[in-house]
Amino acid sequence: MTTRFFLLMMRALAWLPLAWVRALGHLLGWLLYAVVGSRRRVVQTNLRLCFAGLEPTQVRALSRRVFVRFAQAWLDRGWLWHGSERVLRQRLHLTGAVSELSGQDPTVIFAPHFVGLDAGWTALTQQLPRHFTTIYTAQANPVADAWILRGRQRFTSGRLFGRVEGVKTIVSSLRQGDVLYLLPDMNFGPHESVFVPFYGVQACTVPSLSRFAKLGRAKVVPVVTRMTDAGYDVQVLPAWTHFPGDDALIDTALMNQHLQSYIDAMPEQYYWVHKRFKDRPADEAEIYT
Repeated sequence: MTTRFFLLMMRALAWLPLAWVRALGHLLGWLLYAVVGSRRRVVQTNLRLCFAGLEPTQVRALSRRVFVRFAQAWLDRGWLWHGSERVLRQRLHLTGAVSELSGQDPTVIFAPHFVGLDAGWTALTQQLPRHFTTIYTAQANPVADAWILRGRQRFTSGRLFGRVEGVKTIVSSLRQGDVLYLLPDMNFGPHESVFVPFYGVQACTVPSLSRFAKLGRAKVVPVVTRMTDAGYDVQVLPAWTHFPGDDALIDTALMNQHLQSYIDAMPEQYYWVHKRFKDRPADEAEIYT
């Protein structure tokens, strides 16, 4: 019942002016910052590790902004998934090297975990005449899971692969011309990942960007989505040259270097709520104690 009430509220938000939705998100973000102490400590630990030069007061201030952006982005899914197509076109702005996504060349999009990741996906699947795929992890709550699946497949040009479908299906789709929207800045455990620097800290990171680009004989195009007062700017960047290389470890380290430059431009919009450094090399201690 609680989930269904939440989803009804999200549908209702689609009818509100964007400024009202963002104001509600601001209040929700402050509330979450105040009451969810365990996640607040995760965010602040991440920020202290990655931005060692920040004073404690700056870490706390940036943490609050992280929670606000996180909450605003969640409420924005109301209009992303239930608002009119006209509203979406007004609020989602594709910018940059959009021509990189034209034609049928095998293409992997590097889509980092910024709060606008669903806005970026929605803009691409609504506004560009190509088929897009992404990888989906099922949610524990079946009602919420169905809602998220419907939202992300709102436009027929978008297709979601479950992780159980395996690499072969995804690579086959990629070689046939579907664009893979990939979010590889993740920690799936040491058995599936490699340790590479992220802001100078060894981070367990899946090498899937290099792997899919190589298997699909695809170019890699970064797409960085920024939340703005008017909605979202979805910036398509030029394809990386000489990527992938011969070494997945080097490729993944390079990916993190690029990612750092994107984060530095809008640090409060990255998903610092994740335990990015949960798994450690054998000779290092647990971080989130």
